[in-house]
Parts: sequence; C-alpha cells; structure tokens
Amino acid sequence: MGVTRLKRKDRRNKTFSRLEVQFLKNATNLEFGSRSFEPKKSQIAKNNEALAIAAGK
Repeated sequence: MGVTRLKRKDRRNKTFSRLEVQFLKNATNLEFGSRSFEPKKSQIAKNNEALAIAAGK
C-alpha cells in the first residue's frame, strides 16, 4: 500500500497545532533569574521599544 497523503484539513490542523505550540512556548512568562534575563539586543526588546515610541511614551 502506498503512502497516504493528509487531506487538506488535516495538513492545516497539523500546521496550526505546531504553530500554536510554538506560540505557547514563546508566550510563557519569564521568571526572574539569570537564565531568563532578556538581552538588550533581543527582538522582543526592540519590539517593545518600537511600540513605546509609537504610543508616544
């Protein structure tokens, strides 16, 4: 029997579940400690700075 391809709905669900897991990993709260220190050059820090400028703060 040949390899079965996923139907479009199942391919979409597979992709979305993978992206959702990735999003949840990124959305976890940082705890205080040396390992969770956010570097100054990180993309999150740059985004927060840009949002602060755009908000006029």
